[in-house]
Amino acid sequence: MTDVQETENLTAENLTAEYLMTLNSGIAAFESKLFVRAYELLLPLAEANHPDAQYRLAIMSQNGLGMVKNTKKAVRWMKAAAEQGFGFAQHGLGYMYLEGDGVEKNETQAVAWFRLAAEQDLAGAQAMLGTLYEQGRGVPQDLEEAKRWYAKAGF
Repeated sequence: MTDVQETENLTAENLTAEYLMTLNSGIAAFESKLFVRAYELLLPLAEANHPDAQYRLAIMSQNGLGMVKNTKKAVRWMKAAAEQGFGFAQHGLGYMYLEGDGVEKNETQAVAWFRLAAEQDLAGAQAMLGTLYEQGRGVPQDLEEAKRWYAKAGF
């Protein structure tokens, strides 16, 4: 199978055993810090719009893992995954906006992305929203709202 055929066959509607095996192998390579191999396995999946693959490529691009650091690609992949509702990518994009990492710093945008991730019960995003409400960053300061988000995060 050619790379083009493989990419065409790896769509969200066509979750074949080969697709799942490639995804699991790519994730395993990523988690084992075999980033060059992870990139090879995950790139066709990311190009086929798989959010977990896109998120992992964003992390690799953002930190120069197995490749030269490329903030532009990191933002592209992170946004692609976040816009599909992938909570970890929404959280990651929130940090990018909060810190101005590859995007113009925008605390209001950061809050919006953290909120989407927090609504998926990601404790880190919930805690970050608590901090942002406590400090009045990107939102009006609201200590009650901060407490509510901290409580959701388990603090």
